[in-house]
Amino acid sequence: HKSQIYISRLNVAKVIVVGDVGVGKTCLINRFCKDTFGKTYKATIGVDFEMERFEVLGVPFSLQLWDTAGQERFRCVASTYYRGAQAIIVVFDLSNYNSLDHAREWLEDAMRDNDPSSVLLFLVGTKKDLSHPDQLAQMEQEAVRLSEEIRAEYWAVSALSGESVRDFFLRVASLTFEATVLSELERNKSRQGRDIVSKFFHYVKIWLIPDILFSCFTLGIFHHGHTENYICIFSTQKSLTTVMKNLRRGNPAAVFD
Repeated sequence: HKSQIYISRLNVAKVIVVGDVGVGKTCLINRFCKDTFGKTYKATIGVDFEMERFEVLGVPFSLQLWDTAGQERFRCVASTYYRGAQAIIVVFDLSNYNSLDHAREWLEDAMRDNDPSSVLLFLVGTKKDLSHPDQLAQMEQEAVRLSEEIRAEYWAVSALSGESVRDFFLRVASLTFEATVLSELERNKSRQGRDIVSKFFHYVKIWLIPDILFSCFTLGIFHHGHTENYICIFSTQKSLTTVMKNLRRGNPAAVFD
């Protein structure tokens, strides 16, 4: 029963997507969830919702993607859905400087009902295909600067071509799953709690080093017939660093202090 309770907390992560009207939030989500791109613009009214399913470590895992309206008249309605987010995606248009300027406001609104210490942040520039190389370089420089200030991971994507969209959402899935596991281990630091993890994930390798108090396992995300492999190292003490490494690319995926 305890293992079932543990896993029930790992099954779903709430992800809210915010940003100015017309920056491409809906197109971004539709490209990933439906592999489509609508050329006719239709503003989101209030909030739309998509559920995308994965398999992580052999366990069903879903992202709830909350597509919020960017229009001012729907802002109050959309904000009622911000609470309880595991991740916040702030979207701006790489061809529109104002949308990047407004990104901080959107983040502040979204964070009012969430704990800053427990939410993963992503800053995503869309419409990469529309940007002139010189403008793109300047916009990305500003975006990277902002992402460092707000401690968000920055991505540049194109919903039209699909460039980096799938990789981005797989990153969101992997990091939200990792954060959820870490949160559960923090909640139950006893050996019994760790046994729940080890027993349920029967083919997951978990090493426990008492002196260092960290755990390491291999994480595989299965989505639409493809698998992404990661190494996860996470601490049972908040003072230590969490690192996830993509085995395929050999690049650090995230570092949290």
